[in-house]
Amino acid sequence: MSGSLTLDSRRHQSDRIIEGKIIEGRIMSKDKESRAQGGKPLRSLTELEIAAMDAAALETEIRRHNRLYWEDNAPEIADYDYDRLTRRLRELAPDSPVLQEIGGAKPTVAEEALEAAVAAGEAVEHDPPMLSLDKCYSEKELGSWAGKIEGDFMATPKMDGVAAAIRYDARGRLSLAATRGSGRVGENITGNVRRIKDVPQTIRGASGPVEVRGEVYMRLSTFAKFRDQFSNPRNLTAGAIKQKEADKSAAYNLSFAAYDLVGGGVATEEDKFEFLKEAGFPEIERRLVKREDLQKTYEEFAARRGEFDFEIDGVVFKANRVDVQDEMGVTGHHPRCAIAYKFQGDSATTILKDIEWSVSRTGAITPVALIEPVELSGAMVSRASLHNAGFIEKLDLTRGATVMVTRRGGVIPNVEFVVAPGHEPFTIPSQCPSCQSPTQVRDDFLFCARPAECPDAVIGTLSHFVSVCEIEGFGEKSLRDALKKGILRSPVDLFALTKENLLLLERAGEKTADNLLRQVEEHRRLPLSVFLRALGIPELGHSVSDALVREFRTLARVRSLTREEISAVHSFGDIMAGKIVTGLKECSDLIDQLLQHVTVIERPEGAAAEGERAGGAGAGEAGGALAGQSFVFTGGLDSMTRSEAQKRVRALGGETPPGVSRTLTYLVCGKEDSGRKSSKQTKAESLIASGAPLKLLTESEFLELLKRGKQ
Repeated sequence: MSGSLTLDSRRHQSDRIIEGKIIEGRIMSKDKESRAQGGKPLRSLTELEIAAMDAAALETEIRRHNRLYWEDNAPEIADYDYDRLTRRLRELAPDSPVLQEIGGAKPTVAEEALEAAVAAGEAVEHDPPMLSLDKCYSEKELGSWAGKIEGDFMATPKMDGVAAAIRYDARGRLSLAATRGSGRVGENITGNVRRIKDVPQTIRGASGPVEVRGEVYMRLSTFAKFRDQFSNPRNLTAGAIKQKEADKSAAYNLSFAAYDLVGGGVATEEDKFEFLKEAGFPEIERRLVKREDLQKTYEEFAARRGEFDFEIDGVVFKANRVDVQDEMGVTGHHPRCAIAYKFQGDSATTILKDIEWSVSRTGAITPVALIEPVELSGAMVSRASLHNAGFIEKLDLTRGATVMVTRRGGVIPNVEFVVAPGHEPFTIPSQCPSCQSPTQVRDDFLFCARPAECPDAVIGTLSHFVSVCEIEGFGEKSLRDALKKGILRSPVDLFALTKENLLLLERAGEKTADNLLRQVEEHRRLPLSVFLRALGIPELGHSVSDALVREFRTLARVRSLTREEISAVHSFGDIMAGKIVTGLKECSDLIDQLLQHVTVIERPEGAAAEGERAGGAGAGEAGGALAGQSFVFTGGLDSMTRSEAQKRVRALGGETPPGVSRTLTYLVCGKEDSGRKSSKQTKAESLIASGAPLKLLTESEFLELLKRGKQ
């Protein structure tokens, strides 16, 4: 249930676009909706992608996803990832106009149309506005919010429906009903609401005009007969409640859940629900909760998600006392007294069969849950993340336990909490599952005591190095074979490979060996930011390494940095700075050995950062026909391999950076096996929309550039 006030702003801004599309009573069928969405699965945004965006890029991305969601009915990312984008923008630019638009502070075209309709009686102004709810996704965030509130809390399931307000006059007669719309202005739906059986035409107990706010929704049992025609009950509800003819709206057998009251002189949320019950509205499930029971209540609702006869996407918590609510006030976007603790994706309960342990390149030993297969977001899932060894103890996981599993962002399955305990406790391994060395516990994490000798850790290090440097051809199977035969044990060994070595590998013929050697030779020149990332220091990701290169320019300077110097860089905390300094010292021998084989391209005074101008294959030769131009490739090319294309670019003086950035000149788009745009193309289009001088090239256009460059 939207619990206290309303659904999140993104869904409600979706409502007002839908209002425009269904103004003549049209409802989008499942077939039309699937065509609008293109049948594409939602993609998940990585921390790296979000961290790499500045405020301008975030604004562009948020506006683009808003357009995809509201206008095109073709979302690319889940609500969880959308919220991560807006949170990051709020951190970087709290006064961004995009945040004001989301909060309803700036009228949109759809809102202006509704405001114009107020005078004609077709739309209704909300006073007070129907604000959105603030959102959280973790127990820590919930606790931080609750710590500012005095007294108990009211908890209700957050229904995924269409928010509406119903007004009753001083004699208790239904006089007006409207959708939430923009939050300030909604569409008049009085005639249709009168036909909803859950809505009383008159109410008892009111001493003056009151307004009842709640959710128009369709029960899942009702939706069952429309399932073949429509993809979900919420979209069908949004169309049905806005039908021009009340008889057509009534035919969909909509329901209404009342959860808020404006007026009535009540002192608590519990009083509101008692008033609504006496007034004739159906009761909704609710809990009066003490602060220490908030997380437990959330978990109980989440575990019962499949039992409700309506869709929910979280739990709403609200201060129970109205005087506390009034004292806390509101922001331009949401009331401070309420929050929606949202599910992070499609969820289901299943049985935990066992735990598997895997070793990363850092020597961290990570648990993975093996579960009874369960369908989440249209896919069968049999494995789920458990984060770290401490998580097992925190959740008191046991073999055979019933657990709640969520597919966050529609992609990564995670075990969230235990619904019912199992029969056998799990033990934390005392030996590394890869090399049988002793294990060490550091905080909540388990580590192999000798990662330099651990096969899985070594393979992880090698895989990371070739991936970051874009040295193609070295898959995990070939790396394991090379490790087993003593050919590779460190990234340094890559640059000492011989053809004789490579021919010892399984299924490695003359051509394969030659290709691998050519790949290594092409990557003996590495931009500083790429070199730093390839070391495998966890804190040295893309944005951090680029920032260090921009600030300090040379490898020698970076290696000499103190914790204080690094933490002085914008957005770098003291803890991160300390880990970077420690990581660089621990990699000192590896750096020295690599420098005997690799030339690091440093940043000259006034030049762009290495990660922005040149990548894994190195910079081009000065004075060539493509000098000053950079090329990134996505998809497959018919005329040559990607490495061959990069080599031809560099031969003409061009650069081949590892990824798409604002300073890139061209993205060459080959064929995508999936038939969908790659993440590189999506990012490039976003940058172009924000004004970046970047161009997309087809393979034929790229070949024409090469041809002209040779002339």
